[in-house]
Amino acid sequence: MRAEKLSVTKVFFIMCAILLLLSTSMPCIIYILTRNVLALYCGLIYGVLAAGCMTAFLVFVRRKLTMFSDALCRQLDDMMSSDQTPPQYTEGENLFYKIQHRLSRLYEVLRESKSSIAKERADLQELISDISHQVKTPIANLKMLDATLLEQTVPPEKQREFLLAIDSQLDKLEFLIQAMIKTSRLEAGVIALEPKPQAVYDTLAAALGGILLNAEQKKITVLVDCPETAIAAHDRKWTTEALFNILDNAVKYTPEGGKIRVAVASWEMYVKIDISDTGIGIPEQHQGTIFKRFYREDSVHDAPGIGIGLYLAREIITRQGGFIRIASEVGTGSTFSVFLPHS
Repeated sequence: MRAEKLSVTKVFFIMCAILLLLSTSMPCIIYILTRNVLALYCGLIYGVLAAGCMTAFLVFVRRKLTMFSDALCRQLDDMMSSDQTPPQYTEGENLFYKIQHRLSRLYEVLRESKSSIAKERADLQELISDISHQVKTPIANLKMLDATLLEQTVPPEKQREFLLAIDSQLDKLEFLIQAMIKTSRLEAGVIALEPKPQAVYDTLAAALGGILLNAEQKKITVLVDCPETAIAAHDRKWTTEALFNILDNAVKYTPEGGKIRVAVASWEMYVKIDISDTGIGIPEQHQGTIFKRFYREDSVHDAPGIGIGLYLAREIITRQGGFIRIASEVGTGSTFSVFLPHS
């Protein structure tokens, strides 16, 4: 009989049979050799006791194996079909405990993986919902303008006005798509940030270059105080994107003739970049939610934008070991403080 076909029960009975045979045959052999009845009785008693001890040991081992296999099967069933807490085993230095302990660790890893997958699925559903909500308005506007141009006779002046409106809606869609591409690539890890020690001055200058024209059109004064010696560990391209998003928000929500002040200071562990404006300010109850994706306050819905800039800025900064802090007062302005770790 091949060993792999033998069950534990069969092995148990075979071992018991062998022990019984040995316990009876050995005293008989001794009696034949010695013709001593006392030796025969002593041999029989010793054989029975030895066989009994071995049988008890085999029964104990079989019971332990049965209990372990039952517990193993229950735990595997839980791992496959439920979120129950894995059973706790009494610690001990034996083979069963080692297997059970590693199985419990595997159970926890699988639960964490399942929880992570569920969270990613929920985030994906939320993202799809957000995108559909954001594209709904420009697409509806485009359909309305297109239907008007197709179904009605529109004067040339009005046609130009409609075409400019269509161009504006297309720009909004393009901006939304580009922002979503950046966000999704960053969240999915397709883009790996590579922070390295470099001057904050050049990064800040690149970010400021993107908002100076709009600031000039609104007659906003931009004041910058940044020492050229300030060094922080950051990815220049993506940190420029984050700082630009904060500066762009400052320009959008600062009235004409206002001021934007940028100040850089080196702390013990971080380089601090303060971006202050004299804009409309943010209510205290909303300061914890402005970094959510697509979040916009009701009071600024008429302003350009889709509410993804601050979300993207926070993702970029935190993924480099930094953080963003905000202080704001309605009617006075806001200060966004960006902390980048030292090299």
